[in-house]
Amino acid sequence: MSRIINVGAAQLGPIAPDESRVSAVNRMIDLLKQAKDRGVKLVVFPELALTTFFPRYYEQDISKMDHHFERGDMPTPETRPLFEKAKEYGIGFYLGYAELTEDGHRFNTSILVDDTGKIVGKYRKVHLPGHSEYDGNRPWQHLEKRYFEPGDLGFPVWRAMGGIMGMCICNDRRWPETYRVMSLKGVEIVMLGYNTPDVNTSAPEPNHLRMFHNHLVMQASAYQNSCFVVATAKAGIEDGCMLIGGSCIVQPSGEMIALATTVKDELITAACDLDLAKMGKETVFNFAKHRRIEHYGIITGQTGVVEPAE
Repeated sequence: MSRIINVGAAQLGPIAPDESRVSAVNRMIDLLKQAKDRGVKLVVFPELALTTFFPRYYEQDISKMDHHFERGDMPTPETRPLFEKAKEYGIGFYLGYAELTEDGHRFNTSILVDDTGKIVGKYRKVHLPGHSEYDGNRPWQHLEKRYFEPGDLGFPVWRAMGGIMGMCICNDRRWPETYRVMSLKGVEIVMLGYNTPDVNTSAPEPNHLRMFHNHLVMQASAYQNSCFVVATAKAGIEDGCMLIGGSCIVQPSGEMIALATTVKDELITAACDLDLAKMGKETVFNFAKHRRIEHYGIITGQTGVVEPAE
């Protein structure tokens, strides 16, 4: 039985602060139509795909940002057409959005929907970047720590569409633990959406490193964990903030096999043979044979750096 799945990263150009969810969903449906025409069976949309990246704006009363959040179960009335069209086409998808739970918790969330329209998995962003209070030294804010709580679901994986699939979101991609936890559960495809500006507002850094680091961490992690990584950006100038784009599909060798060429709505695709993950998992990165967990305790027992005594 073939284990090849045609995958698409459905990059979105900027979403203006006043753009409606209906407009964003229609743009995603247009990308789904392209995916159907190319025989794609799994599409990955960006982080916070239904709204502008609102953590760049400060509100003292965080409830004033609640209109950016989705309440209740998916699909919502505004997103139902996306679910219905994907089911009609037989395409599964990853969707990132802001989630407000019934008991008042706020998360940066993604869901995995299979090719029958069933929600098979939910993930809540663990590694929240940025800050929680207004910073007047920044050209724009990065207030994820203000508007979201760290995810409480860990890094689960699911059997879906013939493979073992996992999810993460944006800053999670920079942390090796993200991939290793899922890899210890056998993950074959890691899907992630991101919104990454071309300027590091917290420290001086050459702009070209933004894209270099974006791809570096995903290529290295795909290789070190022998899995595919499908990464999809929000891109372009969004309300004065340039988002880098660079959506890509990386195979278990660490090589990029598809790369976006614009900062607009764009679908990139690749035929991913999930059996390519076996080589690394059975040889160089055969965890059962080669991992030495007796030396790794510091990873989960300590957060900050503790230097040796002088």
